[in-house]
Amino acid sequence: MSTLKSRREQYSQATRTALLEAATRRFAEHGFAGTTLEDVAADIQATRGAVYHHYASKTALFAAVFEKLETEAMALSDAAAARASDPWQAAFVALDAFLECSCDPVYGRIAWLEAPTALGWTHWQSAGVDLAYGHVERRIKALMDGGYLDPQPLETLTRVVYSMLGAAGMALAEAADTDKPRLKAEYAAVIGRMLSALQPIPALSDGAGSQPSATGT
Repeated sequence: MSTLKSRREQYSQATRTALLEAATRRFAEHGFAGTTLEDVAADIQATRGAVYHHYASKTALFAAVFEKLETEAMALSDAAAARASDPWQAAFVALDAFLECSCDPVYGRIAWLEAPTALGWTHWQSAGVDLAYGHVERRIKALMDGGYLDPQPLETLTRVVYSMLGAAGMALAEAADTDKPRLKAEYAAVIGRMLSALQPIPALSDGAGSQPSATGT
């Protein structure tokens, strides 16, 4: 009995994974409005009923795709930061990883262009906060705790930086492929300059205490 249950669970999980992969391709290529559950089911040779067994609606399926992509983007950002030598460098390699994800046509279209309509603005904003806000807050706190930034109201500064990242992500998703490298560099530079302005002023008496640049060097 347990073996039969395990096989059923494995099949169910395999079907769910296939649905998410097929739906990701469909939403990225045709958008939320241009995708039907029948399309997704046909892509994996399943029935519409099989889709409904896992997801109650197209919106629920899109929400699962969005959560998966956002979670993967945050994981890539965290993995990049984990290889950095200090919190300042970690913040900027994490920023670079996030901007690179936003340049990706799949993540960019689904997370930034389709999600506000597919999920509704309030749900999209709330989901973004649940999945990404904490990552930004931890980076800001590490910078202040390490003395890389002057003490600031944590929530206020986190919201400002989170908003800047949102503006960058949306701009990169909307941009033509030929413009993305330039825009990515510009947003990284501007965000870096804004954070650098919050660094402690080095002591002038002995010339010590110089701060690293916005590139982490």
